[in-house]
Amino acid sequence: MAPAVRDYLIVTASYWGFTLVDGALRMLVLLHFFKLGYSPFTLAFLFLLYEFAGIVANLAGGWLATRFGIPRMLMAGQTLQIAGLLMLSALDPSWTAATSVAWVVAAQGIAGLAKDFTKTASKSAIKATAGEGEGRLFKWVAYFTGSKNAMKGIGFFVGGLLLDLVGFKPALWLMAALLAVILLAGLLLLPRHLGKAKASKTMRELFAKSAGVNLLAAARVFMFGARDVWFVVGLPVFLYAAGWRFVEVGAFLAAWTIAYGGIQAIAPALVPRSTDGLSREVPGARTWAGILFAVPLAIMLVLHSQLGVRLDLVVATGLAIFALPFAVNSSLHSYLILAYAGSEKAAEDVGFYYAANACGRLGGTLLSGLLYQWGGMTACLAGSAAMLLACWIITFLLPGRLGAGRATTVA
Repeated sequence: MAPAVRDYLIVTASYWGFTLVDGALRMLVLLHFFKLGYSPFTLAFLFLLYEFAGIVANLAGGWLATRFGIPRMLMAGQTLQIAGLLMLSALDPSWTAATSVAWVVAAQGIAGLAKDFTKTASKSAIKATAGEGEGRLFKWVAYFTGSKNAMKGIGFFVGGLLLDLVGFKPALWLMAALLAVILLAGLLLLPRHLGKAKASKTMRELFAKSAGVNLLAAARVFMFGARDVWFVVGLPVFLYAAGWRFVEVGAFLAAWTIAYGGIQAIAPALVPRSTDGLSREVPGARTWAGILFAVPLAIMLVLHSQLGVRLDLVVATGLAIFALPFAVNSSLHSYLILAYAGSEKAAEDVGFYYAANACGRLGGTLLSGLLYQWGGMTACLAGSAAMLLACWIITFLLPGRLGAGRATTVA
């Protein structure tokens, strides 16, 4: 087996395990604290530092991965996640509500740093191992992104299942033990030099990105905000309030995320390919962004019309339809960022892009709690449609040639 393929497979397997734990943690925290009586807005607040930490982690993680190498950043992320899990397991039921919320928010902040250190390093590893062939890059990105999201879906199910079977604290201890095994395996198997290059020396240099990277980052803010504005708090709470059990909510979100990951993995077959890697892929991103915008808009109109149908089934069916265009868009964006990124500092470009991704998740998470508390699922879907309209508009500004995409601008 070629060393590049070997390294790609090791990084992918390592991130699978991490993503499984991260998905399970999200479901554990959400369902456990909703069961304790926390309001939708408070539930959203629990994840705010998690998402804000992702902005910092992506920017710093890209620079650190360039400076010290990808394997060290993977290990740093896994170590932080173990620390966050153990901190969360130390939560004492006798504490006041304010103390408990502060403790959980701090633990989630550590988990947010962990996730995005690990993700930035893992995505950068693809650029470092795929070589110059654009066809290979798209396939490797699509498989990595799709498979890790399938693992995240399994994590949602595992989180709901563990909460039912063993309870909150034992589930956290089991996940920490799994991550410790993954950390040791990566330490032994990955070459230390992978991804190392000359890092930026100033903040201006770090934030000086190409037009393609800047625009794609802006589109990513709105796209992931549009998903999380109804997916993070509104959807699980809506389904639970409609009579679904914890394990049923977890299983449904797991099935959706696994299907979404599967679509991401086959996205190269759904998008016209070009020899230059952009001239067909960028128009494809525009088409799929327009389709994606239409889905939450249609679901919102059905809910608002009050046709006498079961609203939970309408939302569940709508989410299933949403999976296809969202998965293809996400896979296309994950490919385009690596196509636009410079080869020398790919980790920094990827970190900048995923910092924008974290900004979108942060805004979407906050709005998910606020809008659901204010106007229910209909309000969440309206917010999603508005964000996706902005994403669609931005895709018409994306450069269609690498020369244009790498014209230096300051973010």
